[in-house]
Amino acid sequence: MASSRMTSRDSNSYWTPKQNKLFEKALAVHDKDTPDRWQKVAAAVGEKSAEEVRRHYEILVTDLMYIESGQIPIPNYKSTGSNRR
Repeated sequence: MASSRMTSRDSNSYWTPKQNKLFEKALAVHDKDTPDRWQKVAAAVGEKSAEEVRRHYEILVTDLMYIESGQIPIPNYKSTGSNRR
């Protein structure tokens, strides 16, 4: 059965919140002009192959495209008041 998680469309490629944060940080360091970019991002994330991180990036770009084009509405979160400082 395929996963319905938005972080991955591949059922055997679950990403933890920690892996996603490492992925984001690695993307900030290794831009599109970095040689062997996906290998370096995979090494920074750990437990993911270069192909898995490349696919995760493609899913992210697709999701952003849908959000920016208005095809996925931005949620209207209600404040609970617990985040006030």
